[in-house]
Amino acid sequence: MSGPAADHLADVLVVGGGPAATWAALKAAEAGASVVLADKGYCGTSGATAAGGTGVWYVPPEPAAREAAMASREGLGGYLADRRWMARVLDETYERINELAVEGRYPFPAGPDGQQLRGGLQGPEYMRRMRARIRRAGVRVLDHSPVTELLTTADGAVAGAAGYRRQAREHYRVRAGAVVLATGGCAFLSGALGTNTNTGDGALFAAEAGAELSGMEFSNAYGIAPEGTSVTKTAFYSFATFYREDGAELEGAASQGGRSAIARELLTGARVYARLDRAGPDARAAMRRAQPNFFLTFDRLGIDPFTDRFSVTLLAEGTVRGTGGIRLTGEDCATGVPGLYAAGDAATREEICGGFTGGGSHNAAWAISSGSWAGRGAARHARALGSGGAASRPVRGAGGAGLRPGGSAAASPGHRAAVDLVQGEVLPYDKNYLRHGDGLARSLRALDTAWAALRDSLHGEGAGLVKAREAAAMTAHARWMYAAALARRESRGMARRLDHPDQDPALHHRILTGGLDRVWTQPAEVAA
Repeated sequence: MSGPAADHLADVLVVGGGPAATWAALKAAEAGASVVLADKGYCGTSGATAAGGTGVWYVPPEPAAREAAMASREGLGGYLADRRWMARVLDETYERINELAVEGRYPFPAGPDGQQLRGGLQGPEYMRRMRARIRRAGVRVLDHSPVTELLTTADGAVAGAAGYRRQAREHYRVRAGAVVLATGGCAFLSGALGTNTNTGDGALFAAEAGAELSGMEFSNAYGIAPEGTSVTKTAFYSFATFYREDGAELEGAASQGGRSAIARELLTGARVYARLDRAGPDARAAMRRAQPNFFLTFDRLGIDPFTDRFSVTLLAEGTVRGTGGIRLTGEDCATGVPGLYAAGDAATREEICGGFTGGGSHNAAWAISSGSWAGRGAARHARALGSGGAASRPVRGAGGAGLRPGGSAAASPGHRAAVDLVQGEVLPYDKNYLRHGDGLARSLRALDTAWAALRDSLHGEGAGLVKAREAAAMTAHARWMYAAALARRESRGMARRLDHPDQDPALHHRILTGGLDRVWTQPAEVAA
């Protein structure tokens, strides 16, 4: 990092600006910690949640309802979820959503009986209120301030972070007693709505500090979107009939695994069309109330998606919609690295989803719950350091690739070339969605070579440094994904292998991964 840096001091630094980050900041502040939140964008408007609406895994504390909620995803997720964590998330989400209704005054709609319907949130209003809540709680918000690396002490504890403030055009550092990574997942700049800030930065920072990842093979999520648009609300397409260009119905596309049929048809160069003609009048009205942004493009183009056919595509959503992320080692969302916590899509969601996408509902509940736990845990850790502990510790930057090249920075082709290469290996359907061991191995070899090159030469200054680190994070993310996918020689959850189409009982375990210059994998038992 070159140039002078503006210094800030806090008990807890939260990196991110979505729901997990704001809940973490709020609960850390309520626990008595001084809190700085650094967002790559503008907190309250950046990220996937702020761009649309989301369901929430909100289930009243009734035994039968809770049992049904927990059982509903276990089989789909390959029985890799943990009932104890499921129950904790249901409890915490129920309390926090009720808190949002009362203290946050969120305007939940009323049902026919007059009771509020608390199972869904409109992203813009939700995040507007969360920003207001953290500001009232005394959190200092650094907008347009992407973090570029963690700061660590001589004994390996995380003690803050460094970054670049885009609008002020200055480098900055935050010295902190603990750090919460709530940076979201990685969608590889695919164009899916709200994911332009989701480049896997938090996972890279965590790995550089010594943390592990888990479930990275469950990362091949693709969302259905009208062609030429960015809105991926795949749940609505359960009401769709899909058609080939010649008007014939596309067989298998309307089933639970229908995206495979769509992907294969698109790979031929043909178009695929959809019409939401299986939705009745009540469903149509409910869909417009729940996700008004889904219909904006249709309304502007004069298309009625319930009666008119429209062309569709698939956009990669990676670990934003998948379940892989930073491995958690404690109920407070600790990562195993002293002073470092993870929440939301940056952390693995295997605990509640196993190997099947969390979708909006589960991921939203996870963001609320894990954010709250991480914020409280980080505040406790910072408090244990004692007065002045964060300020007195000597620190150093932990960042590597894209920040401190091992060779000549003059030889670098630049961040754009690095992004193009990784996108070429993870966005195509026949490489990432329709996976085969031979193809995974070829892609991983190409990504390993790309990593070695960018590790040796990629570098940037100012805003260019941010882009370089994003390119490094995406490349690292892709390598962890494919290494884990190769290690899972079966089809379980959303990790499907064309060369291993069946589930193997001997592989009923999670797969941990990590490493930077050399990526490794190892199995880990699932809690009974």
